[in-house]
Amino acid sequence: MQPHIVHLRPRYAETDQMGVIYHANYLVWMEMGRTELCKARGFNYKDMEKDGVFLAVTEANCRYLSPARYDDPIAVLTTVAEANKRLVRFDYKIQHADTGKLLCAGFTRHLFLNANLQPASLPAKYHDLFGILTRPA
Repeated sequence: MQPHIVHLRPRYAETDQMGVIYHANYLVWMEMGRTELCKARGFNYKDMEKDGVFLAVTEANCRYLSPARYDDPIAVLTTVAEANKRLVRFDYKIQHADTGKLLCAGFTRHLFLNANLQPASLPAKYHDLFGILTRPA
């Protein structure tokens, strides 16, 4: 599967005292990538939540390889690495958009929950959007 790409430029407020992007902002950028990937596939979190389906982060991993700085052109590449009716994992590569230098790589794992915030099975109408193969009955 081709990654979905989001382009951004870090704001000055996202930097730390050393002039590099504060580490927690990479997780925010991952969320941007995940949200935009879903929109590109034809749905968004708000629609899922209206259907009583919520995505809870159960694990987040971020490996920092090189610093990003204020106003650098950044590309966030997001893919659905694995998915089933209960869980989904998104993989991310954050790179300098001009040079292609990998700045950060990571993943987030999510559990599908119902409106009562209990583990639930993803409704069939979302299977194709997450790349889940549904077997004929």
